[in-house]
Amino acid sequence: MDLLVNGHKAYAYTGGKPFDPTLPCVAFIHGALHDHSAWTLLARWCAHHGYGVLAVDQPGHGRSEGAPLASVEALADWLLAVLDAAGTERAHLVGHSMGSLIALEAAGRAPERIERLVMIGTAYPMKVSEALLTTARDEPLKAIDMVNVFSHSGIAAKPSYPGPGMWLHGSNRALMRRVQGGRSDVNLFHHDFGVCDAYAGGMEAAERVKCPVTFILGDRDQMTSPKQTREIAQVLKARVLTVPAGHALMAEAPDFVLAALRTALA
Repeated sequence: MDLLVNGHKAYAYTGGKPFDPTLPCVAFIHGALHDHSAWTLLARWCAHHGYGVLAVDQPGHGRSEGAPLASVEALADWLLAVLDAAGTERAHLVGHSMGSLIALEAAGRAPERIERLVMIGTAYPMKVSEALLTTARDEPLKAIDMVNVFSHSGIAAKPSYPGPGMWLHGSNRALMRRVQGGRSDVNLFHHDFGVCDAYAGGMEAAERVKCPVTFILGDRDQMTSPKQTREIAQVLKARVLTVPAGHALMAEAPDFVLAALRTALA
């Protein structure tokens, strides 16, 4: 579904059903150098079980137009504008990695609009090492390969796991390369990592959040270690669910993540 947000086209995948603003809305927000396709299983389940789904492409990513926005705060305002454009007043927010910070900030900025907040593969602060930032700036394809290794809990997955024809490492690498190649005017990888690294308002946002919060964490996550969530989880009074996976947990442990999401939304 295409929406007009701040003068630019914003794309949202609706899970295989037309978006119905009268249904409870679940908005999915992807992580760095990803797009809406990271949410296919979860979005389709929600769309076919009584929810209206908006799995967005952030500005400058995937099918959404406009320049990539410079901060988590700007992206949170954009996300709330997406809800306005879709005609939905309230929503559940589900974010992965960088998207979890955007969801947190949006829930802090408009606490009366957010029913539940689900933060997947999250940490705060979400600092990025100087070495990885430099590699992302100077050699983005090399940095993609580095992150792809760090994002999975093992160096190889079983053939055709978790479904026929799947290749976990290859599919994530291909997605990141496609999103990176979609812009010739900006290094999206370095941009997105910089946005995560610079975000400093998480605790203040957490103090303003009023809705129930659930963290879904990979117990072998090397990118956003579960140890980094303890302080902010306490502020948010969050329920913490863990799944057997690394940072790419939606692809690596899809059934576990779906079960955890269903628990969070129940």
